[in-house]
Amino acid sequence: MNFKHLKYFVATADTGQVSRAAKLLSISQSSVTSSVRELEAHLGTTLFERRAQGMELTKAGREFLQAARDILEKIEAARQIDQSSSEINGTLTLAASYTVIGYFLPYHLGRLTQLYPGIDIQVVELNRQSIEQQLLQAHIDMAVALTSNIQRDGIETVTLLKSPRRLWVPAGHAFNTGPEVSLARIAQEPYIMLTVDEAAHSSMKYWNRHNASPNIKLRTSSVEAVRSLVANGQGITILSDMVYRPWSLEGRRIEIVQTDVDIPTMDVGLASNKTKVATPAMKAVKTYFTNTFLSPKLQF
Repeated sequence: MNFKHLKYFVATADTGQVSRAAKLLSISQSSVTSSVRELEAHLGTTLFERRAQGMELTKAGREFLQAARDILEKIEAARQIDQSSSEINGTLTLAASYTVIGYFLPYHLGRLTQLYPGIDIQVVELNRQSIEQQLLQAHIDMAVALTSNIQRDGIETVTLLKSPRRLWVPAGHAFNTGPEVSLARIAQEPYIMLTVDEAAHSSMKYWNRHNASPNIKLRTSSVEAVRSLVANGQGITILSDMVYRPWSLEGRRIEIVQTDVDIPTMDVGLASNKTKVATPAMKAVKTYFTNTFLSPKLQF
């Protein structure tokens, strides 16, 4: 196993398709395919399910993904170590939504502090509507948000990560042993609806598109409440991989099941005012995120 295997694997997992990964890395699709197969052979497990709509991570693939990211990020950090003495300074007001603050941003804030100690990043938690309003009024400099929800003209977005949405069920549920599950079958089960960050609105869009409706037992703004309720057999739900954890607070197992319909991803990225002149601090933060998620790295 080498760094190329990890790089190609992460690119495929992030984009969901071999063709997109190849385009991102500026290499051939056959190179990506062969590298992923070599990695699977080395690990002795299947990392992806090959489907018509793209490459879906298996349970082993999801577990290995974070380890691969950690390795690549540590190497990238070592390569950028000279930036820790950067002369870039200033104050930057960065807004983020609830989900982004809880499940995406903290690690990257730590990395930014190491790389740019002269930048004072002031984080504020806002919902999507407030983020849009305050960006347009120049009350905040940038935002890390769910770019799939951004609606207002005048806001520029850069999507960094597309997190697949999948069905969560408790251990031992009947859906664990069968094929891909349809929305019609899901609708027959009690459903726990997450409401924070417009999750309910996003969910109903794809439910309505497929002429189906969930049997909602409870609505809650708490991801941890959803996790515990599902793990304890009180219902099932569809949420993104970014917020998935295999265990509830009580130590009960939560499994992921694939649906038979194409559910939109939850997209995370940067948002900024199109007309605002970027400060050196803003440019540095944007460069960090785009280099971390979008730029081909670690050329070996």
